[in-house]
Amino acid sequence: MNTDRSAVIDRKASGGRVSAAAVLLLVEGLLLFVPLVVLGAAVDWPASLGEPAATVLPQVAENETALRLGYVLYLAYSALFLPVALWTTATLAPDRQDSRLARLGMAFAALSTLARCVGIVRWLTTMPDLAQDWQSGVHREAVEVQYDALNSFAGGVGELLGVSLFAAGWLLCLAKIADIPVWLKGFTALTAAALALPLVELLGVDAGALISVGSATVQVWFLVTAVYVFRSGRRAPLAT
Repeated sequence: MNTDRSAVIDRKASGGRVSAAAVLLLVEGLLLFVPLVVLGAAVDWPASLGEPAATVLPQVAENETALRLGYVLYLAYSALFLPVALWTTATLAPDRQDSRLARLGMAFAALSTLARCVGIVRWLTTMPDLAQDWQSGVHREAVEVQYDALNSFAGGVGELLGVSLFAAGWLLCLAKIADIPVWLKGFTALTAAALALPLVELLGVDAGALISVGSATVQVWFLVTAVYVFRSGRRAPLAT
């Protein structure tokens, strides 16, 4: 009797993890579109990320409220990456979530979240100040140098390390340990490869559209995996 009751409790807990993972994956897959719309209207994001200070800073000054709203939402999306990774790993690899590879994957996920947030915070702190200095018309050359340096460094931390390297590391670890169909394992590994493509910039190669390819692929992966988790959870019979 106690064994049966424990089995029911374990299955209910597993069902809770499945539901949480599916919801988190779904939210992560859809949430990015909100800052994309808000920031796109305010500062032509993400195309403006490669534009010079003379183009971007006036837009920042004129649309500061929308910019802050968009980047707060983008920060929420980025901070959510760690819970998504945690619940997804626990759901797709329940028997190996304490393995060394799973722990390595979670370390990658934590570093990815931190790097993403560092990259985003510049738009909520320093960039609005630089925009006001630019609008004042004083020492614009110095402001331009500060903008270029900060944008290159923080952008590299957020995009190349956070979105590309560390996120790809988590996905590769997940693909190795997850108890999922071969097609989803392959799609997970393919998504990791797509995310890693922009790392060619570290070799001095212009990544061009590769960043967009990686971002689009991982959003599709979130949504596809959410559907898989939801459907596989629904099919699992409850112990009696």
